[in-house]
Amino acid sequence: MQDAARGVTADRPADRHAAVPPVRIFVAGATGVLGSRILPLLTRAGHTVAGMTRSPEKAALVRALGAEPVVCDVYDVATLTSAVERFQPDLLLHELTDLPDTAEELPARRAGNARIRVEGTRNLIDAATASGCSRLFAQSVAWALPPGDGAAAVQALEDAVLGFGGVVLRYGQLYGPGTFYPDSAPGAPRIHVDAAAERTAAVLDQPRGIITIAEHDDRGPAG
Repeated sequence: MQDAARGVTADRPADRHAAVPPVRIFVAGATGVLGSRILPLLTRAGHTVAGMTRSPEKAALVRALGAEPVVCDVYDVATLTSAVERFQPDLLLHELTDLPDTAEELPARRAGNARIRVEGTRNLIDAATASGCSRLFAQSVAWALPPGDGAAAVQALEDAVLGFGGVVLRYGQLYGPGTFYPDSAPGAPRIHVDAAAERTAAVLDQPRGIITIAEHDDRGPAG
C-alpha cells in the first residue's frame, strides 16, 4: 500500500525470516525493554553493535549483551554526534522512549516521551548525517493516539524519519516481562516483546518506508 502524502511504501508486514548481512549498528535505547532484547540478537547474527545508554551504571549491561557501550544523553548534541561519528555505523536503530515503569505513571511522563520523539529523533538524524550514516530505523506505534501533543510527536517522528529516507517501525502494544502488560495481552494491535525484538532484527535490510510489527499484522485499534 502506498502512503500518497509521503511517497513511500506503507504498513508492510515484518518479515520474520529475513537474513540481514552483518553491518555496524548503533542502537539508541539499548537498555530499554526492547533494546536490551535486540542487542544480543544483533551480536549473535554477526553485527558489530554499539549500544547507547544515558546511565553509566548500565554500561556493564550493554557490554554483557555483546555490544560496545556508549554513555550519552540524546539531548547532548555534541557528545552524541561525536559518539556516532566515532563508531561510524552503517545503520542507526532508534529505540529511545521516555516511559515510566508503570502505566499509572504515564500521564506524568507524556511530555518527556513526546520530547524524545521530536527533539531526540532530530538529534539522532543530525548525528547520523554528520557520520555519513544513511540508514535509519525508528520506533513508532501501530495504533492511533488521540489528538494532542502525543499524536503530534508521533507524526513528527515519522515525518522526520521518512524525510531522511529511513524506516518507521510501527509496533503493536508490547506485552510480556518488563512491559505494562507482564501477565496478559492487551487489545490489538499487540506483540510479545520477545517476538518484537526478533522481528526487528529480521527487517534491518528493508528499504525506506513503514513496517508494522504486530501479531498477525493486526492494525486494529488498541484496547
